[in-house]
Amino acid sequence: MALLPKIFLLLFLHSCLLNWRAWAKVDLSMDESIEVYLGDSAEIPCRYNFTNVSHEPSFVIIQWFVEAVGSRSRVRIFYRENNLTVVDDGTDYSGRIEVIPEQQGTLLIIQNVQLYDERVFFCQVNGMSAGSAEGKAHLRVFAPPEAPLIEGVLDGISVTKEMPSKVASCEARNGFPKPNITWHKNGIALIPAPGYVNVLTLVTRESSGFYSVQSTLEYQVGKEDKDAHFSCEVSFFVPGAIRTTESQSINITVHYPTTMVELWKESPQGLVKEGDTVELRCQGDGNPPPPFIFSREQDPEVKLESKGDVLILSPVSRLHSGLYSCHPLDNDGYTEVKGEVQLTVHYLDPAVVVPKESEVMFRGEDLTATCNALSSLKTSTTWYKDGKQVGRGNTLHLQDATYETRGVYMCEVTVPSLPALQTSGSVEIIVHGSPQLVGVEQKVQLEGAQGRTVNLSCEAMGYPLPSISWTIVGSQNWYEVMNKASENMVYSVVSVRVTSDISALCNASNNMGTEFKMFSIKAKGSGVIIVVIILCLLLLAFLGSIIYFLRKKGKIPCGRSGKQEITKEKTTKDDIVVEMKTNTKNEEAVLLKAVNGDKKGPTDQ
Repeated sequence: MALLPKIFLLLFLHSCLLNWRAWAKVDLSMDESIEVYLGDSAEIPCRYNFTNVSHEPSFVIIQWFVEAVGSRSRVRIFYRENNLTVVDDGTDYSGRIEVIPEQQGTLLIIQNVQLYDERVFFCQVNGMSAGSAEGKAHLRVFAPPEAPLIEGVLDGISVTKEMPSKVASCEARNGFPKPNITWHKNGIALIPAPGYVNVLTLVTRESSGFYSVQSTLEYQVGKEDKDAHFSCEVSFFVPGAIRTTESQSINITVHYPTTMVELWKESPQGLVKEGDTVELRCQGDGNPPPPFIFSREQDPEVKLESKGDVLILSPVSRLHSGLYSCHPLDNDGYTEVKGEVQLTVHYLDPAVVVPKESEVMFRGEDLTATCNALSSLKTSTTWYKDGKQVGRGNTLHLQDATYETRGVYMCEVTVPSLPALQTSGSVEIIVHGSPQLVGVEQKVQLEGAQGRTVNLSCEAMGYPLPSISWTIVGSQNWYEVMNKASENMVYSVVSVRVTSDISALCNASNNMGTEFKMFSIKAKGSGVIIVVIILCLLLLAFLGSIIYFLRKKGKIPCGRSGKQEITKEKTTKDDIVVEMKTNTKNEEAVLLKAVNGDKKGPTDQ
């Protein structure tokens, strides 16, 4: 009977203990996930607090567990009770973890986090009678992938294909967790659409645990995509964020048929003249550029030989003028589109001068010469003589011809709008006429000292070429020192020794007429008496010849009745001057008689 009360006491105490434990509690909290970069250190806190107890329990057991790889079982990695701390051997965390007690919890530190560390970690706290609790946290590991590599197709893509064609492929390697790839055209995201945009994705888990993603873009290209830029963008997770990396942009080669053709003259620049080398270039908007066929409207059936997209015409003439066209020859054959250009080859024919070559004129006559050259452009004509301009226009008027009119007249025909075109022609003008002495004075007065030598020159123009002769009165000592002739001019110089007053006559003549020039040389120091005596002798000789001539004709009878008395009168100085003028006229008559009669040389005087 004494044992029964003891049993009731134990049951009472046990019941009280159970009630006290029901009242004690451990509050434990952990972060749901912990994010960390590969290779960094991860810190997983475990915060706990004992409630409904008067004081902290003296005996507390803390344990850390990790979820086993490939199963739902747990593996302990750490144990602590009071002063006893144990890091379990033979686990993935032996030597890599450290547990640090905190004021209200404990902190698990994992060094050099690896990909396989992405697991669930458990924190267990047991305060015995003070209660126990457990929490868990998911450790997430992040490794950014390498920069994306994009590669476009090397061959051209035809717009005529009915289904989307492969445009490019993009690969993002060694990322964790799995990265994602999206495609962009000109910076705008491409959304997969059946028959227009297809995206094929291949995900590979490497032996190292990383993910590699390869994406292929298939796209229905159009002609407008020839200048489009395609790129891929890789998005991936990092602790607390999502980041993106864009690849380089690529341009694809788009093949499309020719819908427009342009033909132009590439060279020479400006107007084309005969003899030039002309290059006509044809270009279409098709890709790849098709071969071209050149033709001319005047001969549409004749295919002109070309070098690719260039037609070379060399040298061109006016016969090459016309409308040229080029047609592309695409893969599907001859197309109707074409390019056209009008080619005009300008020309300037040789100048035609009228009169031709040469023309004979007489002094005082008029002549009109014309110069014309057929041209496709407006021309300008200029006349030159001896390098100097003498007229403009295609007509040259020569009036009142003189010997200065003679010469070669050249007309030069140019094209102002095309200076490289020019031609010329010429005509030689020959002026016929009697001699013309150079100098306006027909009578020249000179003075010369006795005993000195005087040179007299005479120059005459004329056609046919005149000849010059000299008649000298008053000196036996003279001779010709020069006589030269050019095409229509003759030049003569005589040297005369002055012994007394001298009269000289230069006579220029051809079959058209005669011209003369007189020289009068007064001898210094001879005195008036000598001059009077010479003049009187000449006068007496002249009167004697007249009397003789009249008596021979029977005009004067013989006898006293026919005699005339000659009275010598006293003369004065003024009378002598009068006689000089009279006798001078007689001398000129004698010189003219010599001109019209026989020529007297120096030896005959």
